[in-house]
Order: sequence, then structure tokens, then C-alpha cells
Amino acid sequence: MTATLDAADVAALGPAAAVAAVREALAGGLDPDGGVPRAVVPLAHGQGLLMPAEYGGWFGVKVATVAPGNPGRGLRRINATYLLHDSATLTPVALLDGVALTSLRTPAVSVAACRERLRALAGRPGELRLVVFGAGPQGEGHVAAVRAHAPVGDVTVVTRRGGPVPGWADRHPAAGDEAVAAAVRRAHVVVTATSAREPVLDGRLLSDESVVLAVGSHEPDARELDGALMRRATVLVESRETALREAGDVVLAIREGALDPDRLVTLADLAAGRAAVPAGRPLVVKTCGMGWQDLVVAVAAHRRKQSTPLPGR
Repeated sequence: MTATLDAADVAALGPAAAVAAVREALAGGLDPDGGVPRAVVPLAHGQGLLMPAEYGGWFGVKVATVAPGNPGRGLRRINATYLLHDSATLTPVALLDGVALTSLRTPAVSVAACRERLRALAGRPGELRLVVFGAGPQGEGHVAAVRAHAPVGDVTVVTRRGGPVPGWADRHPAAGDEAVAAAVRRAHVVVTATSAREPVLDGRLLSDESVVLAVGSHEPDARELDGALMRRATVLVESRETALREAGDVVLAIREGALDPDRLVTLADLAAGRAAVPAGRPLVVKTCGMGWQDLVVAVAAHRRKQSTPLPGR
């Protein structure tokens, strides 16, 4: 029988276990560049995304839709469903809430990529200062994932107009507020999780020890980060092929001459010890989202659900 995992079941896995699932897969030899590229289907009112992957005895596929007009209707911009199969029999074993899965696995990949840097930073001031561009689920999810691995002392969330302070942040200024530049200068971690198509911050403001987690763009002509930052930074990507095909932050910086594609570091390089992240320069973790990430976190969520006793037992 196919099990069903709703949003609460998926979220119950938690950020620490999701990060562990990503790191274990990479340590086990998973090669992101060997995966099947995401299929993007243009639709009358947005996009359809198909994201399949097979690894470790499992096959899964996420079907997602992006509807830019939905927020104006009071609806979610992104909807998704995930179907997990046993690889040996190709039998469906679980149907998962794809939005909750995406909200969990995206920050898990970001933090899996920079966990050691976060802990090193936290060991010096004692608590990390975060600036998050975007007040949606990915902004909140990244704060939770960082908190699960290092102490966080202060969170500033930035949106175009500012507004009420969400429960996971300490303040919520508008993008043009003078306080934003000061917060970016002081930040240990900056998260960009927006739908912007142009840079949302001045890369010259960031300290040499900062970490930038950029997740908002997965199109080659859209970016959240400027060339000034990409020129200074070590740029870590989930897959070289995916970054050069989909990551506007990378593609546009290369086109401007601000980034040499040979300087890109991949998650597989890091896991295999073929590359290291040097101190003394910003670290940019740029991800677009890949099918293997959904798969390994979906498997972990499914296993947790299967091992959880039913109420009253």
C-alpha cells in the first residue's frame, strides 16, 4: 500500500536529519552531475517542473508548478507533489507533500554545504548574525536549518516593503532602509530567498568571513547576487552542469567576466576531498534545486514515518 506523508509528516523529519541525509548521500558517492536535468514545461499561467532521480535503491519524482499570479489570488506561488518508488520493483511506496519537502530539503542542502564554516564562525563570536532577504518559507527554513547546527543570536529579515516581524526574526525593515546595509556589513550569514531578477544587495558590503546562501533563482537570466560578490567569493554549487545551465547568479557573473567557471567548487568535490573552502574570502553557496535532493530527504522522511509508532501503541 502507498503511504501518504502530509506536510506535518515531512516537516517532522526536522532540519538536522535532512542535512544528515544530504551529507550521507554525498559521502556515499552520489554524484549530482550524474542526475537527470529538471524538465521545465511552459504553461499558460506559469511553469511545470518535473524532477526525477534514482539513488540507493529508490526512485522518485517531484511534480511542481510555479504560478506567479497566485499570490495575488491568495494562493501559493509553488505547489508540488512527490511520488517515491522502490527501485527494485518500481512500486510506489509513498506520496509526499512536495511543498513541505522542498521547504525542508533546500535549506538542508545549503547548510550541508557550509556546516563547518558555520560552526567555525559561531565559535568566535558565540552567536551568528543572519540577514535574510525574503520572508517566505525558504527564508524561515534556512533560519531553522542554521539554528539546528550553530547558535543564532540575531535575525534581520528584509523585504521590499518591510512589515510585521515574523516569529523567527528580530526585525523586518524594507529593502531601502539604511539599517539594511549596516546589517549586511555585520552579518555572518546572508540568505537570499526571493523572486528577484536583479541583485538584492551590494556584494561589496559583505565581510570576508561571511557565508551567502542563494536559493531564489533557478533561471539563467535571473540573479540575486552581483558580480562584485561573485568576483570576491569562493562559489560552491551543487552541480557544475546545473549551475552553468540554470544559475543566473553564476551564468551572468561569468558573462560579465566576474567569475571564472573553472573556479566553481561542487558539493561532490568537497565531499571527496578534492577541494577545500579557503578562509579569508566570502563563501557563496548557490543552489537551484535538483531531483536527488528531494529523493534523499523523501527517503529519510518515509523511513522516519514507517518507524514511528502509531498513537496509543
